Amino acid sequence: MTEIIDDLTRQRYDAAGFGRPVGLGKRPGLLIIDVQYRTTGTQPVPFDEALEEFTTSCGEVAWDAVANIERLLALFRAKGWPVLYPYVAPKQSFDAGALGAKVPGIMAIPEKGYEFHPDIAPLDGEILLPKRHPSAFFGTPLLSYLVQAGVDSLVVTGCSTSGCVRGSAVDAFSYNYKVAVPSDAVYDRSPLVHEVNLFDMGQKYADVDTTDTLLQRLAALPEGGAA
Repeated sequence: MTEIIDDLTRQRYDAAGFGRPVGLGKRPGLLIIDVQYRTTGTQPVPFDEALEEFTTSCGEVAWDAVANIERLLALFRAKGWPVLYPYVAPKQSFDAGALGAKVPGIMAIPEKGYEFHPDIAPLDGEILLPKRHPSAFFGTPLLSYLVQAGVDSLVVTGCSTSGCVRGSAVDAFSYNYKVAVPSDAVYDRSPLVHEVNLFDMGQKYADVDTTDTLLQRLAALPEGGAA
């Protein structure tokens, strides 16, 4: 993980029995959350420069994560497993609400910002889930699609680690899904916030590993699974 998490914190969680791995099911689903130009930018540039294009961009770390999401996506497609895209729909004036008041910049994203990053763009038949709140489950038919597809575990990728990824992982866990979060296939605008949220999710709600480790575990599962 990271040196950001101090030894005392690790010791306390370990002493309480947190952080035990739960593994994957036989038919995982892949969530690719908010991997749109509004969070990646149209070019891999440093954070401060990325803000000049989209105030919600996370800079170069987003592109690093996208490269790993692309690897996971290729495996899911090859295995015939469900791929779902919860994404931010273009904002209307009536969408402002509490989030718009908290972060006004989200209400002024240019249309280009809502396009999917081309390296992970959805194919026909992959499920699109427009959402207006952090969790991919809130106010969307995600759960219904997962039941229909026979999904028994979820790999959660995308943006942001502390927001929509975390909110979706917690809700998935609350619905009793096994959850995996690849640490280098999610991204945030702050390294500190990113790492603290990965640690906390790994202790309570999800198995947190690198993409390389997760790919090895996924590759060992049979193709398709029971729909």
